[in-house]
Amino acid sequence: MEFGFLSIIPPIVAIALALITKEVITSLLIGIIAGGLIFTGGNIIAALETVFTLMGTKLGDNALMLVFLAMLGSLVMVMNMAGGSFAYGKWASKKIKSKKMAKLATAFLGIIIFIDDYFNCLTVGAVMKPITDENKVSRAKLAHIIDSCAAPVCILAPVSSWAASVVAVIGDTGVANPMRVFLATIPMNVYPLMTLIMILYFSTTEIEMGLMERYELNDTSRIIEKEDVGYEYSKNGRVFDLVVPIVVLIFVTVMMMLKTGGFFSDGVGAAAAFGDANVNLSLVIGAFFAIVVSFALYIPRKLLKFEDFMKGIVEGMKTMVSAIVILSLAWTIGGITSDEYLNTGSYIASLISNSTMPMWMLPAIIFVVGAFLSFSTGTAWGTFGILIPIMVPILMHTDHMHFLTIILAAIFSGSVFGDHCSPISDTTILSSAGAGCDHIAHVSSQLPYAISVGVASFFAFLISGILDKPNLTLPIGLVILVSIVFVMRRMTINKYIKHTKN
Repeated sequence: MEFGFLSIIPPIVAIALALITKEVITSLLIGIIAGGLIFTGGNIIAALETVFTLMGTKLGDNALMLVFLAMLGSLVMVMNMAGGSFAYGKWASKKIKSKKMAKLATAFLGIIIFIDDYFNCLTVGAVMKPITDENKVSRAKLAHIIDSCAAPVCILAPVSSWAASVVAVIGDTGVANPMRVFLATIPMNVYPLMTLIMILYFSTTEIEMGLMERYELNDTSRIIEKEDVGYEYSKNGRVFDLVVPIVVLIFVTVMMMLKTGGFFSDGVGAAAAFGDANVNLSLVIGAFFAIVVSFALYIPRKLLKFEDFMKGIVEGMKTMVSAIVILSLAWTIGGITSDEYLNTGSYIASLISNSTMPMWMLPAIIFVVGAFLSFSTGTAWGTFGILIPIMVPILMHTDHMHFLTIILAAIFSGSVFGDHCSPISDTTILSSAGAGCDHIAHVSSQLPYAISVGVASFFAFLISGILDKPNLTLPIGLVILVSIVFVMRRMTINKYIKHTKN
């Protein structure tokens, strides 16, 4: 059955409500129910039956992903409760003796804690705040480093909650080898890559851009310190209590991906094995071993009592409820707009194929749409859940699947850009809280950096599209970014010289 224009109502409703209410869960749910009503001809009971049956099917198909997210939350919580994160802070304070080293150490810690953005923000802030204070790094700068090494790192790391959810959403659209597709997007995912380059560069210099210069010269970005992290943690933890479980998670997950992909049994190459791997099962087993190793590390040494460890398992699962709900709704709206129901992708594909808009413009346009939606709603995950199920079927139905990698990279880059700038983003808020920084001070001082990278990313997608050279997206973006930073730094240096003279 063809639904025509009505088939695009569910995503339009979801997007419009997300922009108006700034709340993605309710918006997705209403969009899904609207799709059910359209599919059933307005029969509310039949619509609800269709929607929740579909939701149950999607949850069943992706149950392992939900199990992994819950286990990841548990692992993060017990690692923090054991005091490993805080032990790293004590160790680092003895080694770090300069402002540049403090900034670089903060960035390094943010990069190595790539398994989850919430874990990243809370841990890096708690660990590095005393160290950056001692070395006269402003709270605004600390918040900027934390924020720049949270979502941008997680969306690039194949073993992370972000990558796992994205791979699940991509796979749900019918794309073969979704992990291989995700890995192929990394070199073109220019906003996160250039954000990391930017943060490492500015960690080695005393000159900043925009408001950050003022905070670095005279830090007024602090808020009243609250050392309560929401749980009791052991004061006897060691650095390896943080490192060992993360290493186990990564190692076991990689080995299981190779195993389930046939590397050990069928003799296939490593790249092919990663592409054919059962990612969700590999992540679950990796998380399971990491938790078991954590138990063996913490309990015998009395870092945690047995009952506290089990309490941490439960409390950690609770931190993942929001992510699980968003993922479940994203899968469901993707299902209701699929070929089996409203066939939204086919309809939009027919509009695009009949339009005069060249396909080379699509990556840049998708980057802007993703950024705007993510900025307005404050969630990159919700933006992934809305745009991926819409764009992938369009490419399938217009025989433009060769654009898949660059379009997904544009979705990821735009979503992270908007999330990075948004004052209502959870990672932005957590970065401010973790750094003990006034929230508006963090948002306003971070914007010049984020916008510089965002502008460079937009033109990188646009120019690489014109040239039909997606592999040149990152080099083009870096050339543009260097030019922007050069101009902005010259302006800031002049102000800095005037300030020091006065």
